[in-house]
Amino acid sequence: MMGELSGLYVVIVNWNGGAEENLRCVGSVVEQGLPEQRVVFVDNGSTDGSLSVVLARFPGLSLIQNATNLGFGEAANQGARSALDAGARAVAFVNNDLRFDPEAGCLAAMMAALDSDPKLGMVGPRVLFDDGTDRVWCAGGRLDFRQNLSTLLGNGQPDGPEWQVTRDVDYVAGCAAVSRAETLRQVGLFEASYFAYMEDVELGQRMRLAGWSVRILGQHAAYHAPSSATGGGYGARRKWMQALNSVRFLKEHGKPLHWARFALFDVATLPLLWLVRAPRGESKAVLAKAKGLWDGLRGRNVTAAALEPGASRLW
Repeated sequence: MMGELSGLYVVIVNWNGGAEENLRCVGSVVEQGLPEQRVVFVDNGSTDGSLSVVLARFPGLSLIQNATNLGFGEAANQGARSALDAGARAVAFVNNDLRFDPEAGCLAAMMAALDSDPKLGMVGPRVLFDDGTDRVWCAGGRLDFRQNLSTLLGNGQPDGPEWQVTRDVDYVAGCAAVSRAETLRQVGLFEASYFAYMEDVELGQRMRLAGWSVRILGQHAAYHAPSSATGGGYGARRKWMQALNSVRFLKEHGKPLHWARFALFDVATLPLLWLVRAPRGESKAVLAKAKGLWDGLRGRNVTAAALEPGASRLW
């Protein structure tokens, strides 16, 4: 296995992600055959004790410790820069709420795919919900410029042959993505000022515009338990960030037709969304989405301070 993973570094970002979740994630990476020294663990000022627990179990990790929450994008970039400086030929971005099956050889398969196609810039597995329901969280992403700007392919669908195939996609979700070092050096890393959400979509867009392929190996799976660190699910902070960064993405990459589709399918449907979500107790999340769209148009950015409890009347 060591030869198959030669030159691979894995970057894991933690912000109050919980001790057990982080131990499960790091353990599943190491069990794939990767030395601890090539796991770059970036802690974003966690206060839940998860960092000390992880280091006690895995003392050989390459650690980057931030005093405050710099956001996923910048923390992931810190880890990637460390890996690239160390001579990595590929960098895997792995969420701390994701795990691999130690027997499946998922990371080795991703590396083999990069080795077999010199124009493949980023690759990922299909990702299943880690709740025993055998449902797809995503099998890559597609930019459709409709609701939320993009679609996680297969999200919520039963796992099956439709999702267990190799296909080119618009982007690989940042929770489980392996990128060629050469590609990152050419097109750059995540756009850190997105802070969280949409930075993986934006990076995939830049890669494809530069002529690189972005691909899902659906035959291989990872397991994701989406974190509640930013509110999780249909939470107000999460919907605010997604909406704001969607508008920012449109400003940077959208064409008039894209703006029109987004306005028709996402903005104009907000009243209907309110009618559907308010009876479920999710009215604040809908308002937060509307606020995010407005803040994006005004050129605001997501910041740690804006996410603090009480920073908005919506959270």
